[in-house]
Amino acid sequence: MTEQTRQRAGAGHRSEYRIEDLAHHSGATVRTIRAYQDRGLLPRPERRGRSNVYGDAHLARLRQIADLLDRGYTLASIKELLEAWDSGRGLGGVLGLVAEVDGPWTDEEADRISRAELDEKFGGKPDEAAVEEAVELGVLERIPGRDDEFLVPSPQELAVAAELNSAGVPLHAIAGHLRELRVQVEHIASRFLEFTTEHVFMRYLEHQPPTDADAAEAAALVRRLRPLAQQTVDAELARAMRTFATRHLQQHLGGALPSPHRSGDVPVVLPAGTIEAVRGLVGADGVSVFIATAAEREVHARTLDALATRQNGTTGIDQVP
Repeated sequence: MTEQTRQRAGAGHRSEYRIEDLAHHSGATVRTIRAYQDRGLLPRPERRGRSNVYGDAHLARLRQIADLLDRGYTLASIKELLEAWDSGRGLGGVLGLVAEVDGPWTDEEADRISRAELDEKFGGKPDEAAVEEAVELGVLERIPGRDDEFLVPSPQELAVAAELNSAGVPLHAIAGHLRELRVQVEHIASRFLEFTTEHVFMRYLEHQPPTDADAAEAAALVRRLRPLAQQTVDAELARAMRTFATRHLQQHLGGALPSPHRSGDVPVVLPAGTIEAVRGLVGADGVSVFIATAAEREVHARTLDALATRQNGTTGIDQVP
């Protein structure tokens, strides 16, 4: 009997499969199907004489397992979820929460770029080693059957690399910087997840699996909190760049500030104690502006004093102490 004769559609009929047919339709191997049965992940087939007969429920269960594996679940946790499903608690809420977490965490859309466009963007000279490194980092993704075109998951990231390269930064240095940055950003992401799990999501995850209502509420919270990580990092990066850019410039200038009026004047080196006092008064990002403004005010004051002295000397009017 062929698989086509076993698989009958229509009212009152259900599809039936041999294990080989089930493997073909599900994408799993025969060995995997038997392993799932041994682990209790898959119901036993119906026995008919010497043959085992599987149905649509088995096929649906195999597809559920494959989907959960793709989402990062272990077989042990999948078994718990499926037992919850079988006991009537349902998987709808859990899968909705998983789908929300798996959803895009950015509004940026992937794009495609031809090899010619890529070479032009980076100076017009092909660099196979740089392309391979970009593929390894995931900045570029190969498209099956298209050797002359790449998928760009983050056009913004590629644009930053092109801008840095045009400013004189070698491609290998950009790749090294990205590797270092990823380690730090992944640490930030991990800490943010630990923080939100401890203070927000733990109450929804106390029951394994959570109820549909708890999972739906947690999914709504994911939608609300999703942009917060990027907003926080953006704000803190801007603050840090202001602070460290000013400090970095001061270090390279050695604390020297040129005269606000004559570019040929000899720079004046300010004592470290003065710099620290000003920083404590106005903050690190306001040091340069404060000192420049104070210098200008002193120059203006002395100019006014000189003018007043000359005027008093001309008219004979005594200065009032």
